[in-house]
Amino acid sequence: MQSDIGHRNNIRVAEADVAEGAGTIVFAHGFGCDQSMWRYLEPMFRGRYRTVLFDLVGSGGSDLSAYDFDSYTSLNAHARDLLQVIKAVGDGPVICISHSVSAMSTLLASIAEPELFAAQIMLAPSPRYVDDAETGYCGGFSRDDIDDLLSAMDSNYLGWAGTMAPAIMGAPDQPALADDLAYSFCRTDPTIALHFARTTFLSDHRADLPRNTTPALIVQCSDDFIAPMPVGDYLRSTMPHSTLAVIDNMGHCPHMSAPEACHAPIRAFLDGLHL
Repeated sequence: MQSDIGHRNNIRVAEADVAEGAGTIVFAHGFGCDQSMWRYLEPMFRGRYRTVLFDLVGSGGSDLSAYDFDSYTSLNAHARDLLQVIKAVGDGPVICISHSVSAMSTLLASIAEPELFAAQIMLAPSPRYVDDAETGYCGGFSRDDIDDLLSAMDSNYLGWAGTMAPAIMGAPDQPALADDLAYSFCRTDPTIALHFARTTFLSDHRADLPRNTTPALIVQCSDDFIAPMPVGDYLRSTMPHSTLAVIDNMGHCPHMSAPEACHAPIRAFLDGLHL
């Protein structure tokens, strides 16, 4: 592994328990999170796959000094980092399981260097969060909604984190998960968090979807206000080589609140691809 990339992104690798030649799964976390959010889902794949966890630059145990505010105004910077992580841990092609905004970073990376990807699994993805009245696209938020969200983050980030974490997590019968998410939000540098939030919630990658050539599974939650059902339908209809699986789950973090339900369609998808 390249030590500079390993340090920058706090890379952790778990070797598979099976014979040499096992595939590699790289897990990419979402906004305000870090690699610890995969602790329920990632172990389900360890017996069969080599697994790679890392932190986005600006998150978790990454090198915060590597966060360049000019570069990270675009998800292309995170896509570039992902390609470097993949090259640092092996030759590829890899399976990438990405949550939320990282699903779009993974898409951009797979378009740039498709030979590095065997498949991409998108958990609760969205190519655009803001509604588009001209095209009839439903992203779930008005521009005013996003401006209010960003303003709340800017004026009282800790208060925003405590209020939003339960709504984003859902899972009202598992309150400890909302606490975990709030803690993750709160340990993120507020300046970086606000900057990344702008990059995330104001992004629009609809035009990139038709360029996909990598087999993709879209895992949609039945009740997710961040990425509502029309978003999953749009992704499936617009992105070639994609399959949509809807799981019964309330919230935006199915890898935490419903890991078994999340694992089942992923395993079936990968088995169908013989990966």
